[in-house]
Amino acid sequence: MATEVNSKSHRVLVYTTPTCPWCNKAKSFLRERKISYKEIDVSRDRKAAEDLVRRSGQMGVPVIEIDNQIVIGFDQRRVEKLLGLKPVA
Repeated sequence: MATEVNSKSHRVLVYTTPTCPWCNKAKSFLRERKISYKEIDVSRDRKAAEDLVRRSGQMGVPVIEIDNQIVIGFDQRRVEKLLGLKPVA
């Protein structure tokens, strides 16, 4: 029986704010797929917010960084591809 455990460990950062519904969807998706991630609340960390704008060109969230690849918004297909996951039907 095949399981969906991904053998490669990925570095995943999720830039969020507390009031962002798409941030919550992204975090739920990662938890459901058992992907470890670090959450960075840009509303509380000004330096992280400035870094996010510098690196992504975006002020909005979520921004998901997977192994130094930036994903703007919660683009589930791109996240799955970068993590090497099979798409959820």
